[in-house]
Amino acid sequence: MPAIVAPSQRKTALALLDQHGIMRLSELTARGVDAPTLARLVGEGLVARPCRGLYELAGAPFELSHSFAEVAKRVPKGVICLISALQYHGLSLQNSGTVWLAIGLKHRKPAIIYPPVRIVRFGDRALSLGIETCVIDKVPVRITAPARSVVDCFRYRTTVGLDVALEALRMGIRSGKAKPDQIAAQARALRIWSVIRPYLEGLLADEG
Repeated sequence: MPAIVAPSQRKTALALLDQHGIMRLSELTARGVDAPTLARLVGEGLVARPCRGLYELAGAPFELSHSFAEVAKRVPKGVICLISALQYHGLSLQNSGTVWLAIGLKHRKPAIIYPPVRIVRFGDRALSLGIETCVIDKVPVRITAPARSVVDCFRYRTTVGLDVALEALRMGIRSGKAKPDQIAAQARALRIWSVIRPYLEGLLADEG
């Protein structure tokens, strides 16, 4: 009976990255791929290392939100929020190259050099309410839902700007991605309804 030949580390690494999109060094080594093999693949141009500890196939077709997947891989408990969430849902004309990321009040701030990250602190309730898990470049990414994203911009209006919040509100209502009752429910739950209500009612009146 012929002996079973184990796949080479090179083939294993390429197959894993093709399947998962982005992987941490620890995930690859746990599957039998050592650091020297990855270094050789990077040197040959077959694998890219976008930042320390992360690997992906070189030249793979990525979505514009690829940086969200990179950050989610580094901070799996974090939540993509505010302007980044608006960009993902198509609710803003802003073109920010920074990833807005929410973490817990007591969570350690991640040391991420690239892509640039703006950290926002959320309480436990805010970290779980109105959160979706989207798959971006094969990576599960936690991100605030459209209505929640609109509400957050009013909560952080002094940070992102009231004009951004109003733009998100208009685009959310007109596109149907953030319905008035969803916005109202999220706003009440996060105790910001008194701020949002006049803007929402005014917009609905103007829209007829």
